[in-house]
This record gives sequence, C-alpha cells and structure tokens, in this order.
Amino acid sequence: MKSNRIKIKNNKGYTLAAHLELPANQKPNYFAVFAHCFSCTSNLNATRNISRALTAHGFGVVRFDFTGLGRSEGEFAESHFSANVDDLIAVNDYITEQFKAPSLLVGHSLGGAAVIVAASKLENIKAVATIGAPATVEHVTQHFSHNIDEVADKGEVEINIGGRPFKVNQEFIKDFSKTDLPTITKNLRKPILIMHAPFDSIVGVENAQQLYLKAMHPKSFVSLHDADHLLSSSKDSTYVGRMIGEWVKLYIPQLENKMLSTEDEQLVAHLNLKENNFTTQLQTKNHTFVGDEPASVGGDDFGPSPYEYLNAAIATCTAMTLKLYAERKKWDLQEVFVYISHARKHSDELMLDIEKPGYLDHISKRLKFVGNLDDKQKQRLKEIAYKCPVHKTVASEVIFDTKIIES
Repeated sequence: MKSNRIKIKNNKGYTLAAHLELPANQKPNYFAVFAHCFSCTSNLNATRNISRALTAHGFGVVRFDFTGLGRSEGEFAESHFSANVDDLIAVNDYITEQFKAPSLLVGHSLGGAAVIVAASKLENIKAVATIGAPATVEHVTQHFSHNIDEVADKGEVEINIGGRPFKVNQEFIKDFSKTDLPTITKNLRKPILIMHAPFDSIVGVENAQQLYLKAMHPKSFVSLHDADHLLSSSKDSTYVGRMIGEWVKLYIPQLENKMLSTEDEQLVAHLNLKENNFTTQLQTKNHTFVGDEPASVGGDDFGPSPYEYLNAAIATCTAMTLKLYAERKKWDLQEVFVYISHARKHSDELMLDIEKPGYLDHISKRLKFVGNLDDKQKQRLKEIAYKCPVHKTVASEVIFDTKIIES
C-alpha cells in the first residue's frame, strides 16, 4: 500500500489537502472517497486504517481534509455542512478527471451524513457506507448548543469542540438546518451500509435505527460491538474497512485481478519500463506484492527494496525456525523480534584476516525474546537462528541457472 499526497481545488478556489491510498500493485480496480468526522482531519487513525483496509480489496481511496480543517485552506466557519458536500463533489470530480470515477463513498459521523447527500447528487456513486452517522444534520449542533444564542448576538464566536477552539458564525449555524437528511436517505435508492456502535456516547445508536428505517433496500446494518464513536481502537477501524470491502462487492462489477503467470516457477518479477521507473510487480502463485527503490536513489518508494526483501526473508525464516524449536522444546517463548540490516563493509572494519582484503556483504541479525527464558535457553536459540534455511542458503555458495525464455 502506498499513500500519495494530492491537492484538489474546491468550488471556492480553496486547495483541499488529500491522500490517495493505493493497493500494493498500485493499480486500483475502483476508487472510493472517505469523508472524515466533524472537526476531525483525514489523518485520524481510524480514517487511515479504514482507507488502507479498503486498498486490500482493490480500491484506491482518497481521504481529504474538509475546508478549514487539517492542511486544507479556508476557515472552519466556512466548513458548514453544505460546504462539506461541495468538497466531496469537488474531490469526486477531480478523481474522475485524473483517474477513474469513484464508485463508493464512505463517511464517518457527520461525514456519513455528507456522503449520503453527495451520493444523491452523483450518478457514478454505486454504494454508500456510513459509520456512526447522525440521522439528522442538526444533531451536530448539540456540541455547541449553549453558544447558539451568543452567535446570534455577536455574529461570530469561538466554540470548543473536543477540547479545541473553533470560530463559527451565523451562516455556519443556520446551514445545519437546511438539509432534510431523512428524506434524502429515503430517496437515495442506492445500496447503503450503516455501521454503528451500540454504546456510542456521541451519536446514539438510535440514529442508525432511524437511518435504516428511512433507507430503501438494498440496505445493511453492522453493529460495531464495543467500539467508541471515533473508533479509537485500531482493531475496530480495521474491521470496519474490511467489512465495507466485502459488502460493496455485492454492488459493483467484479473486475478480474490479472495475475502474472509464474511459468511454473515459484515467483515472477515484472518491470514495465514504459510505465514505471523501478517499481516491479512480484507474483507468487497466491500473492502479489511490489518491489521498488527508495526516493533517495531515484525510486518511487512504492515497496521494499530488493535488499529489504532479502532481509525480510531471513528475518521471517529465523522467527519461524525459532518458534518451531521453542515449541518442540516446550520453552516459554511468547514473542520473538528479529532485527536485520545489510551493508557492504570492509574486511578490515570486520577485523577479518583474509587473503584479499576488500568489501564484503555484511548482515547484522539481532534477536529479542519475550518469555520466561534463562540465559542458557537464549544462547541455544541464538545458535538455532543460524540454522534457519534461508540464513543457510544466503551464507552458502549458491549455483544460479539462468536461461532466456523467448517471448
């Protein structure tokens, strides 16, 4: 998964800061737009986790900051509900022009209400998912209801939301009463997934019930068990992303995920020089991943480098080997960390007395064990770490057999 920063102009000329999350192969089958919660930003952990979980289902996901929030231009007072909907439409239009029309809108809290309204205006949107959304737009004014009269008197006041100060004006307050969300939900006539935590203390679960009753089929509801409103636990937000990814498959055309043929080998690497710099698609029989070089050496950093994959192979094999040995010995090894680094070091630096001094490949492997182990057991595990099959392969002489396959 790779996140790219993009900038999008809204209808007022403000620049909206956005991130485009891409699947591992950098080639999304579909696009989705995520609308964050009221007064939040697109960098909320829940927003990132949900977006990244969706990339595993082939989506490119755009998460952005509404006007006046996060890194986007404008003032918070201009980030009223209608402006949020306009921002969603601006992002939808940008992605349509630059990539492909989005098919899914996902909204959290008030963002959930915004995606319902935006979806009613966008023909290309095929499905909508809401998380902890209110049944009416006016619900959000409960956060600052004690200031509403003061706004009417002074024209602009500073309110406190979630411990942070925001300036709002009369237009900001009045705009929340302009949208008839129940009627829009009833007339939406698009597949909708309503997700809500039963003990949500910010937006009560009765809001989900009201939305569900208003919505027409196909409609679905998923209870988020003991999650809080902001999905503070990563397990909850990741679960939400995975559920949306599975649910939406029912309502969008399923595109075949083209797999590279391994030609009866264990793995194939493919680099299209016309389309990519160093970004290389890697395919085994069942798994797709990406290799690249870091930006510091001219790559796009879309995936680990070749040596990072080599390190990963050694570290993974070492951890698995230690697990199997400890289990066979019935030792209390609960967790193992394997830290690997590769470098080219001179034989003199390594204090090696060899016939022809020079630079050698050097791999540093450090181990950390969690569990009730004595020093003797730890030392034995260190010895076993050398017996990992991949470690032994890298440390031994390897015979390569290279052939050309005619295309």
